[in-house]
Amino acid sequence: MIAASLEPGARVLAAEEDFTSVLFPLLAQQARGVQVRLVALDELAGAVDGATDLVAVSAVQSADGRLADLDAIAAAAAHHGARTLVDATQACGWLPLDATRFDHVVAAGYKWMLGPRGTAFLHTGAEARERLLPLLAGWYAAEAPMENLYGGPLRLAGDARALDVSPAWLSWIGQAPALELLEQVTIEAVHAHDVALADRFRAGLGMAPGASAIVSLDLPVEAADLLEAARVKCAGRGWLTRFSFHLANTEADVDRALDAIAA
Repeated sequence: MIAASLEPGARVLAAEEDFTSVLFPLLAQQARGVQVRLVALDELAGAVDGATDLVAVSAVQSADGRLADLDAIAAAAAHHGARTLVDATQACGWLPLDATRFDHVVAAGYKWMLGPRGTAFLHTGAEARERLLPLLAGWYAAEAPMENLYGGPLRLAGDARALDVSPAWLSWIGQAPALELLEQVTIEAVHAHDVALADRFRAGLGMAPGASAIVSLDLPVEAADLLEAARVKCAGRGWLTRFSFHLANTEADVDRALDAIAA
């Protein structure tokens, strides 16, 4: 929706190694004149200029867990008058993040927010929201949905609910208690727990501490069988094996993964 709301000829800046769910909606707009420039993640903030209309980036990279320099990106965008789009799918649930600093923040709930597939979130600033087209507007986008089920004229909610779609009901039944749990534990505590486990893992591999709950390694093919035999669940992402540490994990889990890799 955000990509489709861009004006023809709009100029977008994004990270060349970002997840395709961030890049493809933007690249698909090139047919109507939207220009997308891709640069390395570490060069993103420095590449923002007066010709940039939108900067789009994942807060945490899916492949390897690298954190975008959101402070520098936000500052550069503000200096040049560019809007910002942050995908926080790999961040929300463990990384403290102030969504109000950005024009748009989107996140799927089924990863670090512990929800079932089918939930997603959008924060958008008031000025940025005025630029968005309610392309998926239906009955649930009305001010009072149950009172606006039939007939025209268009009467959307006066806030971001105008951008809502009809909920995936059963998914939200699972998402609600997951959010309550995260709020009860606090994101700060989750962040400390997750990063501590990741750093324990990194230390066991002779790596320096990091700032991410994700650690990705270039492992030999046979490591997959060793990890599976040790009941260690990880993900193959591109050319890397990704380990993600969260609330359900313990130090014993970390040590079991290290033992499997060392075998």
